[in-house]
Amino acid sequence: MAKTLGYMITFTTYGTWLQGDNRRYVKDGKILPANEALLQSNQQLQVQDTFKLSKPQQEVAHQAILKRAELLKQQIYALAVKSTHIHIVAKYIPEPIAQIVAYYKSTARLALKTMGCEGKVWTKGYDIRYCFDNRTLERKIKYVSSHNK
Repeated sequence: MAKTLGYMITFTTYGTWLQGDNRRYVKDGKILPANEALLQSNQQLQVQDTFKLSKPQQEVAHQAILKRAELLKQQIYALAVKSTHIHIVAKYIPEPIAQIVAYYKSTARLALKTMGCEGKVWTKGYDIRYCFDNRTLERKIKYVSSHNK
């Protein structure tokens, strides 16, 4: 089995990219097509309004994630914090990926709370793309870095 060099983690803000979305969506690692009925059903199940990060909130979340990475001793190769989602390309560390994502989500949420942000911030779950070779890792870094322009 190939050694994991790193991975790209993506998670979205609450309600901004629901299953059934016309931009397609990821479930269980598979990209699925739009499904209007599924999208409407998910929208009706929302317990609060859709949440988007403002520019100041994006910066606070960005800094919080970088600080958490330092505590985890995890190198971040690329980080993009946008209004509707976050991409992180990071070096592999021997921690369960679900725990790493939980650390980043909770750290950013707590930092946002200091700005008065209440309620749900993140959609449940995340997407993970593993990088087993330098070429793949470099492509993910380039992709995420392009989101910062």
